[in-house]
Amino acid sequence: MSVLAAWVKEQGKDSSKILFPNARGGPLSSDSVQYLVTKYAAVARKKCPSLLQKRASPHVLRHSAAMEMLQAGVDRALIALWLGHESVETTQIYLDADLALKEKVLAKDYAHKKQATILPAG
Repeated sequence: MSVLAAWVKEQGKDSSKILFPNARGGPLSSDSVQYLVTKYAAVARKKCPSLLQKRASPHVLRHSAAMEMLQAGVDRALIALWLGHESVETTQIYLDADLALKEKVLAKDYAHKKQATILPAG
C-alpha cells in the first residue's frame, strides 16, 4: 500500500479532512504548493536530465492529471468537478486546446518525416 493510500485509509470516511495539510494542519497555500513543486522538480532533474527540457508547475501537473483522467475514460463532468470548474464547458476549452496543440505537433512531425524520406540519400 502506498503512503498516500495508507494516509487516506487512516483518515476514514471523513471527507472534510485536508488531503495535504500544512505543518499546522491547515490547507497548503498556493505559494506552498509552488515551493514544493519547484523543490522536488529540482531534485528529480538531478536524476532525470530530460526533465531539464520540461516545465514543472502546479498548473502543468493539474492539467496533466486532468488529461490522464480523460485518456483513462473518466467522464468530462467528473474532471470538471475535480478541477473545480463551474461548468463542463470551461473544462472543454482546455481539452480542445490541448488536442488541437497535439494535432499541430503531430502534423509538423509527419511533414518533417515525409520530407526526410523524399530527400536523396548520400
